Amino acid sequence: MQPLVISRYCAANSLGAGSDALFSALREAQSGLKRCDFETAAVDTYVGAVPGIDDVRLRPDLRDYDCRNNRLAQLCLEQDGFAEGIAGARDRYGAGRIGFFLGTSTSGLHTTELAYRHRDPDTGALPAGYHYAETQNSYSVAEFVRRYLGLSGSGFVVSSACSSSAKVFGSAARMIAAGVCDAAVVGGADSLCLMTLYGFHSLGLTSREPCRPFGADRDGISIGEGAGFALVERADRARPGAVLLLGIGESSDAYHMSTPHPEGLGAKRAMREALDSAGLEASDIDYINLHGTATRSNDASEDKAVLEVFGSQTPCSSTKGATGHLLGAAGITEAIVSVLAIEHGLMPGSVHTRSVDPALKSNYLLENRDAKVRRVLSNSFGFGGSNCSLILGTAR
Repeated sequence: MQPLVISRYCAANSLGAGSDALFSALREAQSGLKRCDFETAAVDTYVGAVPGIDDVRLRPDLRDYDCRNNRLAQLCLEQDGFAEGIAGARDRYGAGRIGFFLGTSTSGLHTTELAYRHRDPDTGALPAGYHYAETQNSYSVAEFVRRYLGLSGSGFVVSSACSSSAKVFGSAARMIAAGVCDAAVVGGADSLCLMTLYGFHSLGLTSREPCRPFGADRDGISIGEGAGFALVERADRARPGAVLLLGIGESSDAYHMSTPHPEGLGAKRAMREALDSAGLEASDIDYINLHGTATRSNDASEDKAVLEVFGSQTPCSSTKGATGHLLGAAGITEAIVSVLAIEHGLMPGSVHTRSVDPALKSNYLLENRDAKVRRVLSNSFGFGGSNCSLILGTAR
């Protein structure tokens, strides 16, 4: 593929708002996970909630889009000079030549949960002020972001569970290559809701402690929420030292609705395809940001895939012990973590993981490692076997 430059990015999650807060927390090995006190949820688990979301007020012309998910998106868009950067891109390309390809999993579902509590007791009608299309509908976040940033190009939402906001990079690359747009805003948002918490709990996948990816005592995930966005442009816009999207690999093994293939077949295919599309060898990758959810089966499957493609030398870790599993926002958040790793020369360790499962053979980092990082592979694997691997790095 033709590389794309990541010329702007922004992030917001339980570690804080803005990329500086994210990197500082990673550098200090901090975690945003706290015991769950979200809403009325009676689930004994930890979550990565973003503080202050209830205090965010949407722009007056976008009030119909008011939901936790879009508040989170706006909080993120206000960070790192991102909105101002997009204004500059509009001046360069025109609003109609900037695409927007975003990911989410549950979108604004919490607003629907609240609406159902206030149905008319006689007719069952939902409250008049409830706006499905602008809140719960999966496209809501894309339309909100489009209007917030003043874009009029092509756009859509990818909702493929935990690979959603990684796969949008592939969508943008294909649309730019096809001449549909000259640049694109990619990313996504996913927010806490009761269905997510009770749903994962019913599957026996939530941990009673902060999650411990690749840990010997790992027993499940910690659900988080967050948002992240990036502007991708053709590489001729790159400044010296800029971070590029070098390769993308996507696969679907469709092994099981909620369990990865035990041999990691789809994961291996995605990683190899990413290397092929970047024209790189496995030895060219300095660090792997794993999907690493801290479930028994997911980590074991990914470990097997990484070993077969990269061997046991390439340093790797999961940052979900810091942020929680951000579901539809995991891909973009961990892509931004990968960019920060390259820019700052830091391979982040694994917060909360006390000892690595001896059955797992990857070169898993418990502690931060300062090292020159030129290329990172970032994995995002979703329910139903939807797999995506991204390669980010500096130019040769």
